[in-house]
Amino acid sequence: MAAGVSQALCETVLDRHQKRLRKVKRVTIDMDPTDDATHGQQELAFFNGHYSNWCYLPMLSFVSFNTESEQYLVSAVLRPGVASAREGAIGILSRLIAAVRDRFSHARIRVRLDGGFAGPEMFDYLESEEVEYLVAMAQNSVLKRRSGRAMGHARRLSRESGQSQAVFGETRYAAHSWKKNKRRLIYKAEVVRLEDRDPRDNCRFVVTNLPYAPRNVYKIYRQRGDSENRIKEAKNSLYMDRTSCSRFWANQLRVLMSAAAFVLLQEIRLKLKRTSLAGAQVETIPPCVNMG
Repeated sequence: MAAGVSQALCETVLDRHQKRLRKVKRVTIDMDPTDDATHGQQELAFFNGHYSNWCYLPMLSFVSFNTESEQYLVSAVLRPGVASAREGAIGILSRLIAAVRDRFSHARIRVRLDGGFAGPEMFDYLESEEVEYLVAMAQNSVLKRRSGRAMGHARRLSRESGQSQAVFGETRYAAHSWKKNKRRLIYKAEVVRLEDRDPRDNCRFVVTNLPYAPRNVYKIYRQRGDSENRIKEAKNSLYMDRTSCSRFWANQLRVLMSAAAFVLLQEIRLKLKRTSLAGAQVETIPPCVNMG
């Protein structure tokens, strides 16, 4: 039953936007795991050291169209509490990319992922699908050395201005586990200055096949951060984190019901996009609203 609901959710969202939009040049897919804390004897709930609690780790996927900022929830897959960020990700992406191509055959597909997804299997998969991709990568000794000159430049600029400063650059990089040629990696070497705090180095890395200037690539990557706000909204307002059933599949169904409610909320906001309620949340939508 849960699999059927999951498929119906994805198809409903994509069909809705296929009818809404006359021409789609690009569909962007964002994926993020999150934690649902558990309390009791829930099946496949485990202690996760990163989150410091017993939990499930659902994977949520979003799509956005052209230059629109709204990211529409399209998939919510419950996973065990010790699942890695990558676990099941390629399977979810393959189904979602196929569904997008069925409806938007002429659109380019762009995938944005955080550093937990970085790995040779993911890069090979994204390239085999011939999609645009931006995938964050954790810092290591090689990348720290490659970005060292830019980091020094950022520190000098920050000292002179007394403000946060960032310098962007790029390199070609391949980890030992990668079997292909080096890939393009852009970096942001930044010094962050906050009031009453010491300056802090903040170096970020993104592997990509986009041809744009490093600063523009990083700007595109940062836009994926709004999906984290959508996840918080789904959990805090629509109780997506209430996975309190003893059986795993029952909890998956609960997650999907919350996801369906969130899809409905996004539809309401879409209907009200030219009003003061365009950004309304569950708590701020009046009891009676004329949807037109």
